[in-house]
Amino acid sequence: MRQSKFFRQFVASAALATTMTAGPAYAQAVQPITNASEPISGLSASQLKTIANGAVEAFDTPGLALGIVQGGQVRFVDGFGQRDIERAQTVDADTLFRIASTTKAFTSAALAILVDEGILHWDDKVIDTLPGFRMSDVWVTREFTIRDLLTHRSGLGRGAGDLMLWPEPSGFTRDEIIFNLRHLKPVTSFRSRYAYDNLLYIVAGEVVAKASKSTWEQFVQTRILTPLQMKCFSGKIPKSKLKNVAIPYGFIEGKIQAIPRNKIDGSVTASAPAGGLVCNVRGMNTWMLTMLRGGVGPNGQRIFSETERDEMWKSQTILGVSASERKLDNTHFKTYALGWRKEDMHGYEVISHTGTLSGMQAYLALVPELDLGVIVLNNGSNYGARNSVMQSVLKAYMGQPEQDWVGYYATRQKEAMERRKALASNDNAPGDDWKGSGKVLRPLTNYAGLYLDPWFGKVDIAHGENGLRFRSHKSKNMVGSLEPFDQNTFIVRWDNRGFGADAYARFETDFKGVISGITMRLVDPNADFSFDFQDLNFTRLGE
Repeated sequence: MRQSKFFRQFVASAALATTMTAGPAYAQAVQPITNASEPISGLSASQLKTIANGAVEAFDTPGLALGIVQGGQVRFVDGFGQRDIERAQTVDADTLFRIASTTKAFTSAALAILVDEGILHWDDKVIDTLPGFRMSDVWVTREFTIRDLLTHRSGLGRGAGDLMLWPEPSGFTRDEIIFNLRHLKPVTSFRSRYAYDNLLYIVAGEVVAKASKSTWEQFVQTRILTPLQMKCFSGKIPKSKLKNVAIPYGFIEGKIQAIPRNKIDGSVTASAPAGGLVCNVRGMNTWMLTMLRGGVGPNGQRIFSETERDEMWKSQTILGVSASERKLDNTHFKTYALGWRKEDMHGYEVISHTGTLSGMQAYLALVPELDLGVIVLNNGSNYGARNSVMQSVLKAYMGQPEQDWVGYYATRQKEAMERRKALASNDNAPGDDWKGSGKVLRPLTNYAGLYLDPWFGKVDIAHGENGLRFRSHKSKNMVGSLEPFDQNTFIVRWDNRGFGADAYARFETDFKGVISGITMRLVDPNADFSFDFQDLNFTRLGE
């Protein structure tokens, strides 16, 4: 049954290509079909526009761009909503977005090129290329391979050290980030468990730079983006190219607000190899066609071999399958490969990745058996926009019954919010008995001082007319007020309310009762895991 369905789709795609071009079908693939009236496996262009506009409206997302490639052709590319609310500027196929963690596949591809050239091998030891690389354990340091950098199985906790990357500008250089890895403590044994990581992609980027005698930005631009004629950027962007960029937005304190810290300003960021590439859906369509064609771009330019494309897609680390994934997608397995996730959906293998920054989101999915690629980029912070559009498109191609996915995710989020409200109002709810008295044990001046964490660096706790203030020396955006909570614990209310990540700061004492340090954790356990306050352990420095 599966073969006959795939065969019918393949024949239909081939017939469409024959009717549209007198030359090679693949050469024609670069021509976008923005006003296609024929059904796209059950979804017409007008249906896609209705779904995308519905997602923009339902999920506090100003703008969204959608691209679809199938059968070696661009089937759909368009923009919806606004890239800039204040100026009432609309999103189109050329609007630049930050593609966040879908950048990781480009870092993997850069390494694949170097493997093709025999300069590197996936199982080379990292210290052979970067002698200064150190994890906290000597044996792990010695055994750590380039493959390990990409597979989220280092033993570190989820998002460990991300405060050195975000919020931007972080103030940390890549050399400092790599050096500070030695201070991050593992939470599991090496290669035993998946835990999403960004810092090791920074290391991978520096491996690319060292092996190529270049920089990550220059290598990706000159060896991938420019040869593919993608109008996308891995590094510094000229001002002349910044006329059509999406502004990042979030639903903050009851209204949609811009998030300036994540705007596209053309500068190079330390986080680039993990999540800093800037692109549009037209360019991402080219990237998907290249991946599906085994490393050959729509213009016939080979970027990497099919052998290494396949290597990038091989499962490396086992991921859990959630109950909702089993129910919605009939998923039986899920893994992480080299910069890509892999899973099965309704009997089809899906190669995908998401990208999330505050105010910018991405979702890319490839279905090789259907020769299908889908990319969603948006400038909001609600996952419902990208997920509802992606589900709508993938399900249609996979022959699943039609469903209102925008409505599904809207209802799901509404119900989750109602559950959280009910839990918050229930004084007897489990784990909800730490209300705080609003008072602390000591005079505020006792808590003031200079504190040091081995990897995050110094912070000042200063006492002034309005109470205590927190200020990081390195991460310039990490500034806020300390609100007394209970005993020796405060809540840090960040000046930038767009963080959505206020934190408890508990002051520790020595045996004599003198304040000796600070530990922290998120107030909201559902906040962005990149605010890894739980990994901080500050020691108070002498006067």
